[in-house]
Amino acid sequence: MSTTSRLRPEQGWALGLASAASFMVVLDLLVVATALSSIRHALGATLGQLEWTINAYTLSFAVLLLTASALGDRFGRRRLFVAGLGLFAAASAACALAPGIGWLIAARAVQGAGAAMIMPLGLALLNAAFPPERRGWAMGIFGGVTGLAATLGPVVGGVITQDISWPWIFWLNVPVGLVALLLAATRLKESYGPRSALDLPGLGLGTAAALGLVWGLVRGNSVGWASPQVAGPLVAGVVLIGLFVARERRAAAPLLPLRLFGSRGFSAGNAAVFFWNASLTGAVFFMAQFQQVSQGLGPLDAGLRLLPWGVTPFLLGPVSGALADRVGGRPLIVTGLALQTAGLAWIAAVARVGLAYWALAGPMIVVGVGFALALPALTKSVVGLVAPGDIGKASGAFTTMRQLGGAFGVAIPAAVFASAGSYATPGAFANGFVAAIAVTAALGLAATVASLGLPPARAARTTAAGLADREPVDGGQLDGAQREAEQVEVGDNSLRAL
Repeated sequence: MSTTSRLRPEQGWALGLASAASFMVVLDLLVVATALSSIRHALGATLGQLEWTINAYTLSFAVLLLTASALGDRFGRRRLFVAGLGLFAAASAACALAPGIGWLIAARAVQGAGAAMIMPLGLALLNAAFPPERRGWAMGIFGGVTGLAATLGPVVGGVITQDISWPWIFWLNVPVGLVALLLAATRLKESYGPRSALDLPGLGLGTAAALGLVWGLVRGNSVGWASPQVAGPLVAGVVLIGLFVARERRAAAPLLPLRLFGSRGFSAGNAAVFFWNASLTGAVFFMAQFQQVSQGLGPLDAGLRLLPWGVTPFLLGPVSGALADRVGGRPLIVTGLALQTAGLAWIAAVARVGLAYWALAGPMIVVGVGFALALPALTKSVVGLVAPGDIGKASGAFTTMRQLGGAFGVAIPAAVFASAGSYATPGAFANGFVAAIAVTAALGLAATVASLGLPPARAARTTAAGLADREPVDGGQLDGAQREAEQVEVGDNSLRAL
C-alpha cells in the first residue's frame, strides 16, 4: 500500500494547511521585490524606505520565531497558528490600504509577526500529525511547496504589478488567509508542548539576541559594517546569545532545551540548514537581478527564468521525502547539498553578459535537484527526531536558524558584490555577480561539511523507533508532569542510540 493511500484525514488537513500557509508566507517574503519600483512611485518612497519594506518583514519574522513557538507550546499550537493566519491576513489588508510608506513599513512588520506564528507552528502541527517513519514523505511535499513559493514570488509580483496594481500583491493574501484560518480552526487537531512555566528571561534574551544579529545583518551593507549602528547590534547579539545559553542551562523549563543539541542530528542539521538557506537565498537574490541588469530582461521575464529552481523541488520533493523514510536522511542531504554547491560553482564559472539562457538553465536545474534531495530529509532530521513534547521548540529553533541563514546569505554576498562590481554597467554587475555567486557556493560547501555530522541511517532509525513507541496517541494532550518525564526518557534513549 502506498504512503498516500494510508493518509488519514487529519494528516491530510495538517499537510495541506501547513504547506498552503508556508507557501503564502514565503511568497510574500519575495513577491514585494518586483513591486518596489511601483511602490516608490506611488508612495514617494526613498531608497532607504524601500529597503525597510523588506527588512521590517524579515526582522520581525526572524526575531519572534522562538517566542511564537514557546507560546504555541503553552497555549496550543493550533490556536496560535490560527491567530497567526488572522494577523497575517489583517496586516496584508493594511499593506494594501497604506496611505504612505511609513504605514506600509509598519504593516509589513506586523505581517512578519504573523509569519513568525505561522511557520514554526505549522511545522510543529505537521510533525505531530505524522509518525517519524512517515515524516520524510510529508516534509517532501511541504518543502516542495515552499520551494515553489520562493521561485514564484518574483514571477507573481511581476505579473500583478505589471498587469494589475501593486496593492493586489497584498490583497491576494486576505481571502487565502481567511479560508486557511477557518479550515485550521475546524480541521486541525490541537497539540501542546510541556505544561510548564514560560521561561520569560530566556524569551527576552533569545528575542533580543535575534534582534541584534538580524538588525546588524540587514543594515550592514547600507550603512557600513564598521558603523556603530551595525557593529554594536552584532556584538550585542553575540553577547546575548552567551547569556541566553547560560540562562537555558539553569532554567527549570527552558525555552530551548540545550539537551537537544546533544543529538548529532539536531546540532549538525541546524548548522546545515543555516548555511543551506544562506547559500540559496543569496543565489536567488542575485540571480533575479543578474537577469535584469546584465541580461536586460524585465521583471516578469527575469522571474520566469528562475522557475527551474522552484519547479524541480516541487516535482521531486515528495519522491525524495519518501526516499528519506526508506534509506535515511544523511545520504540524501549530503548528496543534495553537494549538488547545490556544484551547481552554484558552475554558474559562477560561466556567468557573463549576454550568456544564453540554456547555459544557465543546466546548472540551475542541478541546484534545484540538490534542493529537492536535501530539504525534506534535513527538515526531518532536525525536527522529526525529537520527543513529541519538544516538536514545537525544535521547529522554532529550526525556522530561526533558517531565517538567520537567509539574512546572512544576502548580507555577506552583497558585501563581496560591492567590492567586486557595481550597478553602473551590465559588465560591472556581472563581475560582482560572479564573486557573489562564488560566495554562495562556498556557503553551500559549508552546509555540505556540516551535514557530514548527521547520524547514519541505522542510528536515525533506532531513534525514530524509540520516539514512535512513546508518541502520545492523542497528538500531545498529556499533562505536564507526565509529558516532561516522557521527554527526558526519550531524549536519553535517543542519545544512547546515537
